[in-house]
Parts: sequence; C-alpha cells; structure tokens
Amino acid sequence: MAVDPDHVLRSAAALLTRKSTATMDEVAKAAGISRATLHRHFAGRDALVRSLESLGIEECRAALDAARLDEGAASEAVRRLVGAMEPAAGLLAFLYTENQLFEGEEQNAGWSLIDDRISAVFRRGQLAGEFRIDLTPAWLTEALYGLMASGAWMVHSGKGAPKDFQHMIVELLLGGALRREES
Repeated sequence: MAVDPDHVLRSAAALLTRKSTATMDEVAKAAGISRATLHRHFAGRDALVRSLESLGIEECRAALDAARLDEGAASEAVRRLVGAMEPAAGLLAFLYTENQLFEGEEQNAGWSLIDDRISAVFRRGQLAGEFRIDLTPAWLTEALYGLMASGAWMVHSGKGAPKDFQHMIVELLLGGALRREES
C-alpha cells in the first residue's frame, strides 16, 4: 500500500495542533501507518516539523494570493486574509510555537516573504491613513499571527465558536490598529 505523504502531514498537523507534545508513535497512529513507515518518510520529529513548516508556508502563500492583498482598502484586505488563512490556522498555531523554526541560519526564507507581504498591507493602510502609525507593520504582522494562533486554540478547545473566528480576530486587531480621530 502506497503512503500518501500529504495525508501523513495533514494527519500529523491535526494531531500536533491538538497535542504539540505528541510522540512519533502517536503521529504514526493518527496517520494510520506504522512507526517504521513514518520514519521512512520522516527521519525524526525535526524532519516532520520541517515538512509541516513547508506545508504551512505553502498554505500561507495560497491564502495570501486568495486574499488579493493589493485590492481595495487595507482593512478589507486584512479581513480577506484572516478568512483565507482560517483553514490553516491550526497548523499555523502549532508552527508558531515551534521556536526552532524561527532561530538561526536555518530559518526558512519563506516566512520572511510571507511577513513582507503581510507587513506591506499594514504599511499601505498606514500610508492611506487607515491604520495607526505608532504601531509598526512588523508589530501588526506579529499581532495577526498571535491572534490567529490564539483563535485556533480557542476554537479547538471549544471556548470559541468556529463561526466567530474571523470576526473576533479582525475586530480585535483592527479595533486596535485603526486610526481614530482626535477629539
């Protein structure tokens, strides 16, 4: 029986999103394969996490494209982005906690490209007078990631409804980022 690596990665992502400390045995079981088969495809946890990182970057890029970030008002682009990234939010929540992905020379350049595209939306919103200028685009980008990860955990734990994911994140982020008229 042929093993579908995409199925294995998505099964691992689903499990690790719920239980970030899952063992390779647990990952294999979740994917419906033996541990030996899992190890033939992924030499260890680090190789599995790196493959999940590649999947996460691929899904983020697709979401960025789907969100049409250069169209319309920046705040509307952010709304579309959160909606487009929602299906990958659980995987991103897991990856967001994997510190080794974001340290040293082995950091995947794909994250920087994603950061740059998201930061550009916030910068565009600042230049258009939509967003506050005292919050840097990099800060707003990280806040978006943090809110997406928190939202994924809220939904997963049952503390938040899936239908509220996009609304809650966008309203909290933009409620803090939007420029207010001085009274």
